[in-house]
Amino acid sequence: MREYSVPATVSVGAEENLVDPVYHNAEYFPDAVLYRRRSTDGSWSDVTAAVFAEQVTAVARGLIAAGVSPRDRIGVLSRTRYEWTLLDFAILAVGAVTVPIYETSSADQISWILSDSEAVGVVVESDRHRALIDEVAGSVGSLTQIWQLEGAPGAVTELVALGSGVAQTDVHARRRAVHGTDLATLIYTSGTTGRPKGCELTHSNLVTEIRTVAQILPELLTSGGSVLLFLPLAHVFGKVIQCGALYTRMIVGHTADAKDLLGDLAAFRPTFLLAVPRVFEKVYNGARQRALGEGKGALFDVAADTAIAWSRAQDTGGAGLLLKLRHALFDKLVYGRLRAAVGGNVVAAVSGSAPLGTRLGHFFRGIGLPVFEGYGLTETSAAITANTPGGQRVGTVGQPVPGCAVRIDDDGEILLSGPVLFGGYWRNPTATAEAVTDGWFHSGDVGELDDDGYLTITGRKKEIIVTAGGKNVAPAVLEDRIRAHPLVGQCMVVGDGQPFIAALVTIDPEAVPAWRERAGKPAGAGIADLVEDPDLRTEIASVVEEANKAMSRAEQIREFRILPVDFTEAGGEMTPTMKVKRAVVTQKYADDINAIYSVVDTHPPRTQRA
Repeated sequence: MREYSVPATVSVGAEENLVDPVYHNAEYFPDAVLYRRRSTDGSWSDVTAAVFAEQVTAVARGLIAAGVSPRDRIGVLSRTRYEWTLLDFAILAVGAVTVPIYETSSADQISWILSDSEAVGVVVESDRHRALIDEVAGSVGSLTQIWQLEGAPGAVTELVALGSGVAQTDVHARRRAVHGTDLATLIYTSGTTGRPKGCELTHSNLVTEIRTVAQILPELLTSGGSVLLFLPLAHVFGKVIQCGALYTRMIVGHTADAKDLLGDLAAFRPTFLLAVPRVFEKVYNGARQRALGEGKGALFDVAADTAIAWSRAQDTGGAGLLLKLRHALFDKLVYGRLRAAVGGNVVAAVSGSAPLGTRLGHFFRGIGLPVFEGYGLTETSAAITANTPGGQRVGTVGQPVPGCAVRIDDDGEILLSGPVLFGGYWRNPTATAEAVTDGWFHSGDVGELDDDGYLTITGRKKEIIVTAGGKNVAPAVLEDRIRAHPLVGQCMVVGDGQPFIAALVTIDPEAVPAWRERAGKPAGAGIADLVEDPDLRTEIASVVEEANKAMSRAEQIREFRILPVDFTEAGGEMTPTMKVKRAVVTQKYADDINAIYSVVDTHPPRTQRA
């Protein structure tokens, strides 16, 4: 057993809360620009600290008028946008609890989150979201208020008008009554059963996190700097950066559509980039594809190898003269264009939610855009370890942040402790007791600690899949639904560290004769002869499509491969109790899994979690 801890460097008062910076900034820095809002013509308009505080107060008055009480739960079902942030702080200002919901969530997921949290109200973004709420509202007995951002009059306008008769002093009395131990947010995270569990994060949890992160990343979270938020604010990663930016008076922009992310970055020109590995992969792959299209693929590859070599040399005494000269040359020819692609002003980036990979880590550091990886979960209020500008070790997720500790258990599992650790799972003491022992949270991940406390993730003890986009996916729900079809033998969902969810599907040998006759296939055709048969693929595709209805878009299976044989105990893929041995299947059918993802440019090769 190994353990490494770092002494705390920040303290949080018992009465401090996440809303304090809203009014501190308005009082002492009223003209500081905190947000830039996108106008309909694509331009950006400034929102100052004074104006933001006024807006938060006005919306909070409306919530009070609507009957929202302290500790009430309010759901937010929306894409990333300025109003999400505004409503979040207004909800907190009246002492209520924000319950974020991914905007891609299915009706079943929305129903569960709203009913389990006993939400009294929900803010939705669009008609599509409103239709989902209307579909499930009957099963959520606590729900009395629904506000919609889009359309007339719009949630913000409606709440401001509703609260016109409520005194501002009522808002200030409410916000000052919020203490650090009070619940700030319930963020639901997937479990192995597929039922999301609500993680209780207090004001102290999150205030401690944002102050600590701001302290160890002063070059990034800094007054006058800027960040374009495009990650879902339903994710704890985005939530913490939102709150941290307000605390440090960093300028924030929002964009909901990542399809034109590079265009948005070029227009906004942030100094700090917050993203998941898939974004960095797209930047790399897009640049390489353009180079290939221009007949400069070989030049790009040499430039990439030079950047990686230069970065690796920084860890072993620095680059030699020849490497320095090559690096300087490519900085003018290639690297500068890559930095310009993300706006030209980015000092550094932070990547989380899934491993970036050592090669890409060195590549981006080598082109002058270092990407600092960290590690954490919803249960740890986001990052509990992090690389920093003064102490980056590519391929690791850094050291524990101040005040926190990491322990490697005897079985290799990563245990975590510190003031950022959540209060428990909402109304689920059994799950809480299983996850936390003597103040240590069992992460379900496996890793190693070096002598300096740098953590390396080596695998996952639990079966939850984390995609390259940072989405947690419980495979059992999809697998059970697919396996229920009579033609299907077994199903194993894959996608850990990959850009999308996929599945390996086997056919039940006993079901083949009947299907073969029904589909008019040759009597002697075996499963191996039919894996690419269009009729069989169409039928399995319909099964997958039906299973996907239970999941959000990010969790749905996008590709599948039919295997030529069924999983068996004799073949080593099944246990005696008929459970799939995931590690065995992953290794045995590695070529099939790789083929699924070959539709995506994977150059440079993905690195295994090291």
